[in-house]
Amino acid sequence: MALGVTDLKKGQVFQMDGTPYRVVEYAQKVMGRGGSIVNVKIKSLIDGKVLDKTFKGNESIEPADVTNRNVQYLYNDGAQYHFMDQDSYEQFELPAEDMAEQAGYMKESDIVQAQLFDGNVINIELPKNVPLKVTYAEDVVKGDTTSSVMKDATVETGITVKVPAFVKTGDLISVDTTTGAYRERVKG
Repeated sequence: MALGVTDLKKGQVFQMDGTPYRVVEYAQKVMGRGGSIVNVKIKSLIDGKVLDKTFKGNESIEPADVTNRNVQYLYNDGAQYHFMDQDSYEQFELPAEDMAEQAGYMKESDIVQAQLFDGNVINIELPKNVPLKVTYAEDVVKGDTTSSVMKDATVETGITVKVPAFVKTGDLISVDTTTGAYRERVKG
């Protein structure tokens, strides 16, 4: 069943020229005489390239046959990230360079979504927010307790996150995996 251009809302996965894409941004412009165009920013689920694309209102788009599976992140050996399918217990790996964006948000034994296209894993989808433990946070200058002051904190996966002044070493914080931004402190 073909998709119409107005089905290309943010997050929708579709296929173009044999490649699966996810819509990152969506904007529709209504033209005179009832016509419309849709401008989308799309991300290739194969190589991660982001493209701007314009579709006319009468075009039809092919849905992508992408399936999601729960997988457990096992470990990385520097060159490969190793995962295990939660249903079949099959193990597979992805090259470290393909995992660059997601690596800082995954801990060993975390459950994430693997996206499969034509039976091959093409992408690892992280939860929107992940809890991470702060392993190092700078001390705040005494007297400077305004909540707008942000400081660097290192979390257990090794990435640095800007956090409010009250966050300290040992705190569990929620981090947005799309922006890398601090969300809130998590009660442990």
